[in-house]
Amino acid sequence: MLLAADHEDMLLSSRLATRMDLMPLPISRPAVFLFLSFGVIAQASSATDGRAVYDKTCAACHATGVANAPRFGDKAAWAPRVAGGMPVLVRSVLKGKGAMPAKAGNPKLKSEEIRAAVEFMVAAAQ
Repeated sequence: MLLAADHEDMLLSSRLATRMDLMPLPISRPAVFLFLSFGVIAQASSATDGRAVYDKTCAACHATGVANAPRFGDKAAWAPRVAGGMPVLVRSVLKGKGAMPAKAGNPKLKSEEIRAAVEFMVAAAQ
C-alpha cells in the first residue's frame, strides 16, 4: 500500500536524480537530510583540521610570541600580515620566514593543512 508520505519521498528522489538514465529510487527523508548535511560536516572538519594543525605545530611559537611570531588572536600583530593576502601568508609558512622554518618545522604537513591552520589563525585575529 502506497502512503502519501511514500509518494512525497518518491517525488523528492525523482527531483534529485540528475541524469536521465538513472532510475529514481525512493529515498527516505532522513537519508536525504544526511546526504545534504554531508557538505556542512565536511566544512566543519576542515576548520577542525586547522585547529588541530595549530595545536600540534603552530602553537609552540604563536601562543606565546616566540621569536616575534604574531601571537594567536592578536589583531594588531596580524593586521599587516593579513593585508598581504592569504596566498602570501601560506607561502611564508611553506618556505619559512624569519625564525620560522619551512612548513613551520613539520615537513610532513601538506599545503592544505598549512592553509587550514593559517585560516584558523587569521580568523582568530579578526
